[in-house]
Amino acid sequence: MASNATIDPGDDTLATAIGAYVLGEISLGKAAEQAGLERWEFEELLEEVGFTALYGPRTREQLDDEIDVALDRE
Repeated sequence: MASNATIDPGDDTLATAIGAYVLGEISLGKAAEQAGLERWEFEELLEEVGFTALYGPRTREQLDDEIDVALDRE
């Protein structure tokens, strides 16, 4: 990884963030935040461990949430 981030392989917080992201429970940005990394650092880490970053909503609920944000609705 080209970043200066220090990754502890035994870090449960990082593992939880990766797991939640891969399962589609949280966004890339939210997973990076939970892991204490910048989004691009988290994306690089995912690639190193064999996952490809997924963009956009993965469920109808996520799509509806994004539409609400885009239209400035609550």
